[in-house]
Amino acid sequence: MRLDKLIDHSMVTAVSLLPGAESEKQLGDIFSRIEHSRTADEVVEQIESLILEGVLRVGDRLPGERELSRQFDVSRPILRDALKVLETRGLIATRHGGGTYVADVIGQIFAPSVMELIASHPKAVADYLEYRRDIEGIAAEYAARRATEDDRAMLAEIMTRMAAAHRSADAAEESAIDVEFHNAVGECAHNIILLHTLRSCYRLLSDGILRNRAMIYHLPGVRERIFEQHSAIHEAIAARQPTLARTAAVEHIDFVRNAMAEAERTGDWQRVSRLRLKQRSSG
Repeated sequence: MRLDKLIDHSMVTAVSLLPGAESEKQLGDIFSRIEHSRTADEVVEQIESLILEGVLRVGDRLPGERELSRQFDVSRPILRDALKVLETRGLIATRHGGGTYVADVIGQIFAPSVMELIASHPKAVADYLEYRRDIEGIAAEYAARRATEDDRAMLAEIMTRMAAAHRSADAAEESAIDVEFHNAVGECAHNIILLHTLRSCYRLLSDGILRNRAMIYHLPGVRERIFEQHSAIHEAIAARQPTLARTAAVEHIDFVRNAMAEAERTGDWQRVSRLRLKQRSSG
């Protein structure tokens, strides 16, 4: 498969791993009544804010026009004007006969040319993990300080599903929930820039961009260690222990980085030993 096609496919895969992207669900009453002049600008501002805060996520389907007008308490012509503005800005997309959705606003920080370089340069993977080590530590620390009761309930639910996937040895499901968990920690940090920076980073976790990430799950004991580390991050956030949460997140990324290096070495050893065997067998 050509690399540009691989990147396009992996971007779709990555988005599908992010919370909200897979469901295309109809949203509930998350929109507030416009209290003042009831203009299109006020509707635009509210929807923009919900996207910026991570409440509305890629793939979320907006309510129908009638319901959305009711929630905002604006006329349908005003709503249509607002939706046109949002679509022009690339924040929402309308599918013919299929409703209006939050557009793919993740990953713009990495142009396709940069993603191609990352995919083909091992040093870029090491630099990526070095960057994540610090930024995830900050996110976990902030989450432990700022997470609300609803945030902690969300993390607990994610960990319950992660534990079930781990027990059933469903590596694909566990890997998807892994990304969801880290995204959720970023949301619990309640820092808009941190949230969207992390989401952009997690997009590179898809197969085809960081291909060797999947290799670590074949190393003995790695899945168990990673699950334990996720649990430690969650427990520190739930207990409101910022320093412990940051330490747990940093240790997790350090472990992943070392495991990836080990998997790469092991894979190279296997390649060399197979060539030796083939050479000697033909001699």
